[in-house]
Formats: sequence, structure tokens, C-alpha cells
Amino acid sequence: MPPSVGQTATRSITFTQEHVESYAKITGDRNPLHFDEGFVASTKFGKLVVQGGLTTGLLHALVAMDMPGPGTVFLSQNWKFTAPVFIGDTITATAEVMSVHATKPVTQLKISVARNDGTVVLEGEAWCYTFTPGSQ
Repeated sequence: MPPSVGQTATRSITFTQEHVESYAKITGDRNPLHFDEGFVASTKFGKLVVQGGLTTGLLHALVAMDMPGPGTVFLSQNWKFTAPVFIGDTITATAEVMSVHATKPVTQLKISVARNDGTVVLEGEAWCYTFTPGSQ
């Protein structure tokens, strides 16, 4: 069943140092903001920050597994990071269906991600396409 306007879905995760290490192994992102406590202490963040790709990765899981669901990929994303995510933070991603194409499996989503203290860390929109078995 295709999603409907106004429908929402959420997904949460608590980030650990192991997540940050695993992401760095895959991508090579060893920015000192993620690994060097002395370095980050001298910045406005003050403590180790999770890579932005981990934050957006939660959005990939949300659209691929929850809503619109299996077979879904992003066509485009337009979002901004509004606050950092720190190691140990729990974040919750929320997607809300803003529009559904009348003849194609294309969905427009309003996106937000917030820390457990309510601080919004990412906001924006995305367009998704949902493949189904036998579709082109």
C-alpha cells in the first residue's frame, strides 16, 4: 500500500564510539572532531561529535525499512545540519509524507532528526522512489 499524505514514521538510535569507529573504517572519515578529545575541546563543540553520515544513515534506514518501506531509495535530499550529535546521544529521525505522485511510486518527505533532549540536529526534505518486484 503506498504511503498517504500526513503519514509519519520514526526511527531511533543511540550512537557509540564503536559506531564512529566502524563508520571511519568504511569511509576513511577520521576527522579529529570525531576522535581527538584534545582537539575538539578547543572547539565550540567541546566533546566528540558523531559523523554526519551516521545521522543521515538513520534516514536511509527509515525510508528503506519503515516508510515508504522496502525497495525505497532517495532521489534527492535537501537538508541542513542544525546542531551536532555527540557520542552517547540518542537521536530520533522523523519523516512525514508531504505529497505522493499520482502515477509514479514517488514520495516527498519532510525530514527532521532530533536529539533526546529535543534539539533538532537536521531538518529538510527528500524525494523517494519505491521499487517493487517486477518494476522497471
